[in-house]
Amino acid sequence: MVERILSRSDDLYARACAVSPGGVHSPVRAFRSVGGTPRFMTSGHGAMLSDVDGRQYLDFCMAFGPLILGHGNAAVREAVIGALDRGWSLGTAEPYSLELAEFITHRIPWVQSIRFVNSGTEAVMSALRVARAATGRSRILKFEGCYHGHADSMLLRAGSGLADAPVPDSAGIGIDAAQGTLIAPLDDEAALERIFATHGAELAAVIIEPLPANNGLLPQRPEFLQALAEQARRAGALLIFDEVISGFRIGFQGYAGYCGIAPDLVTYGKIIGGGFPVGAYGGRRELMELVAPVGPVYQAGTLSANPVAMCAGLAALQQLADGQLYRQLETLGGTLQKALSGIDGVTVQRHGSIFWLVLGTAAHTIRSPSAVPAEAGKRYAGIYHSLLDQGIYLAPSAFEVGFLSAAHDAGSITALTSALRQSLLPR
Repeated sequence: MVERILSRSDDLYARACAVSPGGVHSPVRAFRSVGGTPRFMTSGHGAMLSDVDGRQYLDFCMAFGPLILGHGNAAVREAVIGALDRGWSLGTAEPYSLELAEFITHRIPWVQSIRFVNSGTEAVMSALRVARAATGRSRILKFEGCYHGHADSMLLRAGSGLADAPVPDSAGIGIDAAQGTLIAPLDDEAALERIFATHGAELAAVIIEPLPANNGLLPQRPEFLQALAEQARRAGALLIFDEVISGFRIGFQGYAGYCGIAPDLVTYGKIIGGGFPVGAYGGRRELMELVAPVGPVYQAGTLSANPVAMCAGLAALQQLADGQLYRQLETLGGTLQKALSGIDGVTVQRHGSIFWLVLGTAAHTIRSPSAVPAEAGKRYAGIYHSLLDQGIYLAPSAFEVGFLSAAHDAGSITALTSALRQSLLPR
């Protein structure tokens, strides 16, 4: 058992709160939804994390997804060292982004052209701008429970009904941004039909996480996504798949490849940088050629296509392209799902190497936020800290998903299963 004494993390967190909002640089890291002091980690190797007190944790967060190869993958490390030796920021045209772009576009038919940026948020902002330029329309349709970064028009949730104005999830968002975005429920074809009948002619784009993974894991039926694609096409709106998490994670072609639907535009992040900061948006050539310097849609970034991230990303994707690792992770994921689902009061939702631990019983696959068991969030904090004390690191939120990597094995699943059973014992 890992002791609860956290003197160094306590000290570092107090210092961090004095100089940064909440002591962190991304909110979930602050442990607000689970309570307690966040563990300050110093390093990661394989499937393990180490904190400032030298404690070891079996990591099922994997930096929230990008580390599909595990911490410190040798080929990625070698590529990064080579890039550092050549110069870590050039600010010019360079061959490294070209190699990565060719590697992606040659293997994903609906990505005929791609532009690298620095984050998933930036990728979504840019894709929406392209959609507005291509259609001459301004409104966007998004879905409840789908997260698309922290751009103003995307940080919105539904009000009491679809006819209500969306309510911002953040202070500081102007009314114009809110009014430009409509919100629909997931997994509801009838609602889609009503929205498109009323607003279809106003929509520049429909954006969706085809595998929502920011409000729990909410796998969408291919039939629902097909209905969405058909409605968008009839209305003349672009279909944007946000695959920042699912892209290259559940398969090389992401959820679009899984469900056989080619989006007009797609956004990526996480894995395509091999663990370094990166995002990308891509799609049909005629749409992407609206982007400057070819077209009138302006988007730029001094650090876009940073050579270190490009080399790291290529080294990572080269290890994924033959599909062998995805098959291994599917097998391992099946083992995890069977083991954890055998525990009373636990539901596991999984697609490939992404899983969601639900502390509650669900009769059917959960596909929308409204279907999440009420007790799921309430029970998570206590279970989370018990797992942490046993050396298991999950994301510090009941609605964040978990990730498997090439560094995990059957022993990792056994350790998680045993720790979870121990955490659920009456106290």
